[in-house]
Amino acid sequence: MIGVAPSLLSADFGCLRSQALLLEPLVVSFHVDVMDGHFVPNLTMGPPVVNRFREGVSKPLDIHLMIDHPRVYGPQFRVQEGDSITFHVESADPIADTIDAVRQTGAKVGLSLRPGTQLGRIERWLDRIDLAVVMSVEPGFGGQAFLHESLERIRMLRRKAGERLEIHVDGGIQKGNIREVAEAGANVAVAGSAIYGSADPEAAVRALIARGSVEQAG
Repeated sequence: MIGVAPSLLSADFGCLRSQALLLEPLVVSFHVDVMDGHFVPNLTMGPPVVNRFREGVSKPLDIHLMIDHPRVYGPQFRVQEGDSITFHVESADPIADTIDAVRQTGAKVGLSLRPGTQLGRIERWLDRIDLAVVMSVEPGFGGQAFLHESLERIRMLRRKAGERLEIHVDGGIQKGNIREVAEAGANVAVAGSAIYGSADPEAAVRALIARGSVEQAG
C-alpha cells in the first residue's frame, strides 16, 4: 500500500486547516510547499503561517522547502514528532550544514531533487537522511502533468537506498499513475489537484488509496 499526502498548495488557503482536517483520517501526512519566489517562480507561505496551521493538526507534516536558503529558514518551523523538513540538493546552502540544522529541530530530514537533476547528487547523502522527495514535475506550480521518466528514477533510487529510506513522489499524481508509482518503490504519493480539484476530496483520496494498492496489481 502507498500512503497519500495531500499537497496543501492546491487547497483553499482561506480555510486551510479545515480542508486538512476533513482528510486527516485517510492520509499519512500533509505536504506543505514553502516557496520563496527565487528558487522557484512562485510565493506561498512561510514559518508564521505553517506554524499556526500546525496547531490542531495531528498527522505529520512534510515541510518542503523550495527556497534558496533552507539552512536559515528551516529552523524557524515549529515541528512535532513525525514531522519532516525537506530541502533541495540544488539550494544555495551547503547540504551537510543544512542537514545538521534540520536535524537539530527534531524533524526528520528529507532531500528533494528536480526532474533534471542527476540522482548522483543525492546518493552520497542517503545514509544521513530519512526521506527523499522525487519531483515528478518541475517545482513551482500545481496542476502539472506527471513526467513518466520519473518512474525509472524512483526504481533506481529504491535500488540504491534499500528499504530504509522513505521515498515520496511529488507532482502530477492521479488515479491513472499512482499504482505505477507504488510499484516503482514509492512509499508516499503527494497529490494536490487530484484531491482538492475534486468535487469530493474525501472520495478522491479513497480512490487514490485503492488504486495505489500494489496487492491489487494485475
